[in-house]
Amino acid sequence: MVTAAIWPALDYSRVPYWLYHDAELYAHEQERIFSGPVWSFLGLEAEIPKPGDFRATYVGETPIIFNRDETGSVKAFVNRCAHRGAMVRRELSGNAANHICIYHQWCYGFDGHLTAIPFRRGIRGKGGLDASFEMGAHGLRPVRVGNVNGALFGALAKDAEPLEDYLGPPIMAQLQRLFARSVKVLGYNRQRIRGNWKLYAENTRDNYHASLLHEFLVTFGLDRSTQVGGVKMDARHRHNITWAEAGSDTDEFAHQAYASAGIRNDFLSLKEPALVAFHPEHADKLNIAITSVFPSAVFVQISNSLAVRQIRPRGVDEVEIFQTMLGYEDDSPEMTLHRLRQANLVGPAGLVSMEDGEAIELAHRASKPDPDRSTVIELGGAGVISDRDYRVTDVPLRGFWSYYAELLGIEPARAVR
Repeated sequence: MVTAAIWPALDYSRVPYWLYHDAELYAHEQERIFSGPVWSFLGLEAEIPKPGDFRATYVGETPIIFNRDETGSVKAFVNRCAHRGAMVRRELSGNAANHICIYHQWCYGFDGHLTAIPFRRGIRGKGGLDASFEMGAHGLRPVRVGNVNGALFGALAKDAEPLEDYLGPPIMAQLQRLFARSVKVLGYNRQRIRGNWKLYAENTRDNYHASLLHEFLVTFGLDRSTQVGGVKMDARHRHNITWAEAGSDTDEFAHQAYASAGIRNDFLSLKEPALVAFHPEHADKLNIAITSVFPSAVFVQISNSLAVRQIRPRGVDEVEIFQTMLGYEDDSPEMTLHRLRQANLVGPAGLVSMEDGEAIELAHRASKPDPDRSTVIELGGAGVISDRDYRVTDVPLRGFWSYYAELLGIEPARAVR
């Protein structure tokens, strides 16, 4: 690739459509991003409370297992047998004394080490493995594990920087806020979208689409661009927090602002207003805090609903969103019910997420025929990539592409970071 020919603008305010559709580039992403020096969300300690508990997940397209060993430590490794490359764990979760590949029964411990091989010495002195075969050299590929208050991250690359440095102070503070209390899992859902994974990653950093695309959110004041809010990033601008404060606008002001833009925001009504009630849980006023961690994790607070989303690429033309809905261990039964009801805002059959999926599919489908044309992402101002104290901005999307270009080795000379 000739980098000078890729980017029409040095500040990444123009992104060529072909970057969403090129199969060769997609293969490079798996190698240089997901298998590169990044930290990807794996799951939660709360999902593996007892020794022997395990859970299967993905980093990009690479299948991963994380488990708790006899000492209580968390270990992770690639879910791929050293023998013939078969997936070892097909279940999503469980409890077991070891991990055994269904194909030829190679057996691995909680640390991923190979512990047993059927017919290792052959039968009647014939076949089997040579005496020189080293069991210790053929375990499951280890994955580095990092932990932020029970949120588990994994890195496939040995040269990934320490997790705390990778996340940076703003993201660390926001994750510590979300996981300040012990969490419990309320449920899971999965959504398949016929679009490139980067379109979804952009969507989570897009601060103002929600109140335009999602009529439910703007009508009932859950997420409006008229709220006090903004975006906050790490120093490298690879991660982003979209935030907004509850009660910082009025229905009248919002109605006027959206009506002048031709946006319908008074058509819907609720028979049960308690569904959208916000009960503050922190000293701050945030009712929106959506934290996007490059490349593929999204930590979500929308009102009192809490969730973690994993972006799982499934080829250049498809992405799976795996979502874990959360509550806190010390929640009252009433609050747990409230969170579960508000969780219906998201998910494949929710009041919001179907619209995101449809918009992403439209963008993916319409951009494919004209690979040399580009997006226009310069709301909030072009040029410098920095935090903003307003909501109508595309700046975090440009931060995503800036770090993406660095990892792919396609940064233009004099690129804006």
